[in-house]
Amino acid sequence: MEGAQLPGDATSADIRPRFFAGFPVSSWAFALRVLLAMLLALYVSFWLELESPTSAAITVAILALPTRAQGMEKAGYRLLATVIGVIASIAIAGTFSQTGALLPAVLGIWVGLCVYVAGMLDGNRAYAAALSCITVALIAIQQIDSPLQVFPTGVARGAAIAIGVLAVALVNEVLAAPDYHPVLAIRLETLHRRVTEFAERAVRGEASSATAAADMLRDVATLHPEIASLVTESISGPARTAAARSAMVGLVSELVLARTLAALPAASATSRDDRNPGASGLVTICRTHLRDEIIRRNAGVRDSLEALRAGDYPLRQWRAPLYRSPRIAAEAGVRAAIHFILIAIIFIMAGWPTTALCLSLVAVIIGLSATAPDPRAFTTLAVFAMPIACLLAGILKYLVFNGVSEFQLLAIGLAPLVIGAALLITLPSGILPPLGRLSLVFTLVILAPSNPQSYDPDVFLVTCLFAQLSSVLVFAAQLLLPSLSGERRIRLLLDDAHRELSRLDSGRARHLASEEAAFRDAARIEQILTANGATAPLPRVVAEALRCFDEAVVLRRCHAELDRLAETSLGEAVRAARAALTLRDGGAILTAAEALRRTAAQENLSIEPVLAALVPASIVFEPSQSFAGSGQGTHP
Repeated sequence: MEGAQLPGDATSADIRPRFFAGFPVSSWAFALRVLLAMLLALYVSFWLELESPTSAAITVAILALPTRAQGMEKAGYRLLATVIGVIASIAIAGTFSQTGALLPAVLGIWVGLCVYVAGMLDGNRAYAAALSCITVALIAIQQIDSPLQVFPTGVARGAAIAIGVLAVALVNEVLAAPDYHPVLAIRLETLHRRVTEFAERAVRGEASSATAAADMLRDVATLHPEIASLVTESISGPARTAAARSAMVGLVSELVLARTLAALPAASATSRDDRNPGASGLVTICRTHLRDEIIRRNAGVRDSLEALRAGDYPLRQWRAPLYRSPRIAAEAGVRAAIHFILIAIIFIMAGWPTTALCLSLVAVIIGLSATAPDPRAFTTLAVFAMPIACLLAGILKYLVFNGVSEFQLLAIGLAPLVIGAALLITLPSGILPPLGRLSLVFTLVILAPSNPQSYDPDVFLVTCLFAQLSSVLVFAAQLLLPSLSGERRIRLLLDDAHRELSRLDSGRARHLASEEAAFRDAARIEQILTANGATAPLPRVVAEALRCFDEAVVLRRCHAELDRLAETSLGEAVRAARAALTLRDGGAILTAAEALRRTAAQENLSIEPVLAALVPASIVFEPSQSFAGSGQGTHP
């Protein structure tokens, strides 16, 4: 059928994004939703005469995300964090309000604790931990001289945030904000094609690339924080979440099997091995089993992706456990606490009357930077965003509004700011999206929309001055006591990987299946590769990380398969295999595998899965071999 058009080609031009003024129409629709939600939140807050209408507008700015699921998940965590922050504010203010210098120390400890918890979580859960710190800053710190006002201030802030959340939900529902699962499905399908191509090359006996494998592990693990948002998208959200998680775990498992197959020696090499004639038969069994297993895993991933599209639960549900380093999180928390306490000491010694405002902004910047990959880079961005926000707020207050109080004029004046910032947020990458969001949030903080609007220039100038001073002091504190460097994080992550390897010697049953544990290790690979931001780590670092990953994978697989044979007549051979694994001796492992095969043949038992686990282990623990190499392994 020469010249025939493939299905979908006829509409390919129609599905291209349409642009207006340099931005896709979808970006303009998103900006319109943000503007309408913010105006609705402000109008309701003014109508109800809430004490903190600015919090409602800021909530909309923070929840400004392109899809329904992302916004609703973040909204839920924002409400939860507000409740936690209000409770903590009441407890701290009620207990330590009359303790003088002890109160800033307690607040610093709370900031450090929140940063630690944020470091142990990811995605919007980490944001909730950071927001618990920010809520205390905006309630307890700003009411530091009037502790009796903590409770009513917390209630007012909670009511304003609830109005902001409801405004976002209503506007997204009425204007049909797009779902997120189609975007996530496309990303997973793209990764599936890459992993499938990698596996096909392994089946053909072609060399495998360690860098390509590490990049795919990173790309799969990067999706972990985005999966949870599907729960809030629709009634089928939990099913889609389970399907997406199973697809991620399946992709890692398929990639591991492909790397294992690629590392096996060629059949011609094993047939010429005079030292161990049985090696050829073991490798042949291993190759056959691994090919079948790769086909099965590939089909499982495909089924999970189909379930994600259809909104059904997958046939096999895997957990996608989160990996975080307690040491890294603890060091980040301690540094954040010290940063806050140092700045608090400066403000107290200076005796400025606006100390509460400055300290609250300091805690806000520290808390938000805790959710960024590079806290110092975020603080640097905040230093640049703050004067931009002051300038925009001044233009709006004294040139656009200029003394008016009508809500209609407020809406007209805010429209260019909100739409412009929302358009920047939709850009795919670069410095402009975070700068646009920070500028919008900071502008609303400094502008502080209220009814009636305040136009006192002295108050405005002092607010701008100390807002910029707060960001500069946080930046200076991070220079004095730097955040963890990328090299330090990599070293801690690799040390943690080595410790986990040492704990795998016993072969005791773990609470995670080997597939789930492999995904958790892939998350550690992702953190190692992204520790220095856009700068790729050194090849030796990638090689060491993959070596730890490979050893952990084969040890778990071997112990899981040997556990299934522990109660059979092969008990003696199983114990010999375990002893060889403990010694990390590739030759002894291969000898134990051959003994298992002979004993199983006498007992007429099928143990191909065990052999397919032991043979790769013998290669991994051979002194000159590692899956991290870019080519095929030599004979075991």
